Amino acid sequence: MNNNIVKIVEVNAENWYACCELEVAQAQKGYLEPNAVSIAQSKFEPTLKPYAIYLGEQVVGFLMFNSVMEELEGYWIYRIMVDQRHQGKGIGKVATELMLEEMAKLPHAQKMVVGYHPENNGAHALYESLGFVDNGDRFGQEMAVIKYINS
Repeated sequence: MNNNIVKIVEVNAENWYACCELEVAQAQKGYLEPNAVSIAQSKFEPTLKPYAIYLGEQVVGFLMFNSVMEELEGYWIYRIMVDQRHQGKGIGKVATELMLEEMAKLPHAQKMVVGYHPENNGAHALYESLGFVDNGDRFGQEMAVIKYINS
């Protein structure tokens, strides 16, 4: 397998611990929960779907989305992170595109929503590049942006 191929695989017995060992840069730590917390959350909220992000055969990131609609009548992205050693390579964008493809298969998928802190410039650039729009929706300290899916 080509070592530059990005793929997403549901979190399982073989990859969960590798996901827990991943870390974002120090400046990003205030923006999201540790992956171990997200994986635990998915065990108590079974509609949450956690995935490992692979670069070739190596786990380099983590993402999670909800498989039921929530606020703003959309499916929410809960987490996306790439380990600090692999940031800046485009992995997050490819993984997010793959996640959006999975989410688009959900019933009546017309809106994908993600919330993030307005100061998180990396998240802002990523979601803007993928066609998410800011309609002014705010939830606490986070802004929510929407990607509209053409069904």
